[in-house]
Amino acid sequence: MPLPVEVGIGTRTRIGYSFGSLVTGSFSTVPGLLLLPYLTDTLGVPSAIAGAIVLLPKVWDVVFNPIAGRLSDASLVRHGSRRPFLLFGGLAVAVLFAGIFAHPGFGDTALDAGYVMVLYLLCATAFGLFQVPFNALPAELTASYGERTRLTSWRMGFLAVAVLLAGGGAPGIVNGIGGVAGYRVMGVVIGLVILLGAVLMVLGIRDAPVGQRRPGAQGWRDLVSTMRRWRSFRRLVLAYSVQALGLATLLAGVSYASRYVFGDPAVQTWLFAGFVLPALMTMPLWPRIGERQGKLWGFRAACLTFGVGCAGLCAALVLPVGVSFVFVALAGVGYAGIQVFPLAIMPDLITAEEERTGETRAGVAAGVWTGAETLGMALGPGLFGLVLGIGGYVSGVDGVVPQPGSAVTAIVLGFSLLPGALVLLGLPLLRRDVLEGR
Repeated sequence: MPLPVEVGIGTRTRIGYSFGSLVTGSFSTVPGLLLLPYLTDTLGVPSAIAGAIVLLPKVWDVVFNPIAGRLSDASLVRHGSRRPFLLFGGLAVAVLFAGIFAHPGFGDTALDAGYVMVLYLLCATAFGLFQVPFNALPAELTASYGERTRLTSWRMGFLAVAVLLAGGGAPGIVNGIGGVAGYRVMGVVIGLVILLGAVLMVLGIRDAPVGQRRPGAQGWRDLVSTMRRWRSFRRLVLAYSVQALGLATLLAGVSYASRYVFGDPAVQTWLFAGFVLPALMTMPLWPRIGERQGKLWGFRAACLTFGVGCAGLCAALVLPVGVSFVFVALAGVGYAGIQVFPLAIMPDLITAEEERTGETRAGVAAGVWTGAETLGMALGPGLFGLVLGIGGYVSGVDGVVPQPGSAVTAIVLGFSLLPGALVLLGLPLLRRDVLEGR
């Protein structure tokens, strides 16, 4: 028999679950930051083709992640646990991530680029096996409205730390060692961080409660029918995926902005710290806002805060560096709320739908959610690569290459205006009925 769902799940379970953010934060951050410049400035791949290479493996995940969710639901019904998926997926992500940046050196740009694409495809698939059950767990660990927000806040706090360490440390390793060797060492180090997060999470939730086990859905037609009727979930997913696209576009532009807007590759680490540290510091504030004003109100406020920060960065070429970093910090504060609230609302919608249908929905809902998020995160570098191509960006193999003024302008707009506009595009979807579960 499953253990009853507790209102308060305890600090140990919160910490254990949150260790999974070392996996999600590292994998979501480092490729978004470094894979595109790795392809364009180390392998010499043209920017438009590099953007497609970054995109194509993730498009597969949009199809695969709902499948992973259904398999995860079946495992829960049959064995009472999602831990096998979490462990296997985490271990595979760690090994394959190191392989992406191993650079076997075939001596041909097309072969080297093809190797990266295949390894990235496999790694993204393994990540789906981990992230889908990871996103499904909050709906099963507790039935409390407020506890889910607190659990998500802890998770996002760990995520902010992971993003800070990976986003600051990975470029530091690459720049410190330099060249192909720098990327190879970085891949191994981040792979070990992913491995540590997966193992600690599985160990940390081994005694955690599991919610009521319901039978799985009977077939794909039932799931498609559910998604067709589930308007509140569709709106939340669409808003979050568009905003994930905006965040991914910003991440893809950090490396380019540090070199061509701020004039120093080392600024990349400081940009990340200036973005993530304010997010980490204000992470506990957003759940309090949600408890007082409601999760939806807090979500909207976070979007507006992020948008204002990005709007200020549009003037980064003429502003003093210190002023630009104020806007970076403001965007980071908004980012914290954007991460907390949709993931806190999703378990409420899952619970309402499972009670309505009498069937397990957490895994497949998390699969659809993760697929949409993955698509948004994948489109970000591709979209930024397209912006670079329109601006006339010049690829090379020696790191910093002189760029025309149009390319620098494209970098600024792709790094600031475009991410802010995409995040604000989600606001019309955040209507009151998103919280109603229908």
